[in-house]
Amino acid sequence: MDVRQNTILITGGTSGFGYAFAARLLELGNTVLITGRNQAKLDETKRRLPGVHTFRSDVSDPEAIARLYQQVVSEFPALNVLINNAGEMRKLNLQDPTLDLRDLTREVDINLVGPIRMVQQFLPHLKTKKTAALLNVTSGLAMTPFPLAPIYSGTKAGLRAYTKALRVQLQHTPVKVFELVAPAAKTPLADPFAGVMAESMLMAPDKVVAQAIEGLQHDRLEIYPGLSRILRYMSRLAPGVLLKQMSKGVTEAFAQPRVKA
Repeated sequence: MDVRQNTILITGGTSGFGYAFAARLLELGNTVLITGRNQAKLDETKRRLPGVHTFRSDVSDPEAIARLYQQVVSEFPALNVLINNAGEMRKLNLQDPTLDLRDLTREVDINLVGPIRMVQQFLPHLKTKKTAALLNVTSGLAMTPFPLAPIYSGTKAGLRAYTKALRVQLQHTPVKVFELVAPAAKTPLADPFAGVMAESMLMAPDKVVAQAIEGLQHDRLEIYPGLSRILRYMSRLAPGVLLKQMSKGVTEAFAQPRVKA
């Protein structure tokens, strides 16, 4: 696809991959719209990237998505690309009896249900365009779970499956469906896992985005930057070994007593 002269909506555009996408896509001559839940962060992003258009919205709220749609298509009817980037990753001990049942699934609402609803809301509009694209940001953890972040891992696996199915259903439409299988990166998402994820394993967000945009240019429907490419093959060749490696530190992190045989 042509990565220039598009009108692009990015969810979660105030930091991490979302911000990096916004900055680079602006440089390429696109009209860039971003969403975020925090108005102060939106204002700061607007200060740093004056060309960006900001919308306060929450992907976990279906009513907010409907309002966003009305605003965006009214002000920017040329919209032809949606990047579902907003996400949250939490360290959760599933043996904690104090976990609130509603809060427990917060990542499901943001990471999985949010993109599904965004696509459903914007798809009729995108299908009216001569060329259009959807990019869902998943994770290397879609291919193997990270036991310290169990809900996040499940949401990304679910989003990956949904994206593959969506691509099949839209194969005879103008809408191309891309997936960015993101590696661990130096973003706020990784902050709760400092000390668990080695600094050397964290890829710079702008490098991830550069590879993602190159993938879009070459119509690579599944894009695997950095370590996510290794996870892809390891998950096929040695899934048990990979899971064991990803499971290191769980007992120590949650101070779980070992059960004697």
